[in-house]
Amino acid sequence: MIEIGSPAPAFSLFDSAREKRSLNEFKGKNTVLAFFPAAFAAPCEKEMCTFRDSMADLNALNANVVGISVDAPLSNAAFAERNQLTFPLLSDYQRDAVRSYGVELNDFIGLPGYTAAQRSVFILDTEGIVRYKWIADNPGIEPDYAVVKEELAKLG
Repeated sequence: MIEIGSPAPAFSLFDSAREKRSLNEFKGKNTVLAFFPAAFAAPCEKEMCTFRDSMADLNALNANVVGISVDAPLSNAAFAERNQLTFPLLSDYQRDAVRSYGVELNDFIGLPGYTAAQRSVFILDTEGIVRYKWIADNPGIEPDYAVVKEELAKLG
């Protein structure tokens, strides 16, 4: 389990354009890593759109947003296009990041052996240190967006 104050686990994942993206490229700004279970699921759509609609506030807090799911890059591309998302969606199709961040959601939607990302938010400071984490007990629950902004504001 990742602890507050520890370095965020590194990753290298494909974005919706099938370009490799790594955690290191987001250093220098605070980063909101938003793991979500499934593109096109209603709560996931609402969450990603809420982050999209909050980008001006988040940019003012020197923050990036990065969405991560186990969906394929092409699914993430269609999801981003449909919802006009302005931040990267990364594909963890091999489930490496969900394992390293401790957010595996096993047997998702009653399908034995299907592992998705548990809805969760990790806030990293400019050096990639975990400063906040929230992991939903239920994948239908969204994060408290006001708390996300409050935690980012603490980072200055």
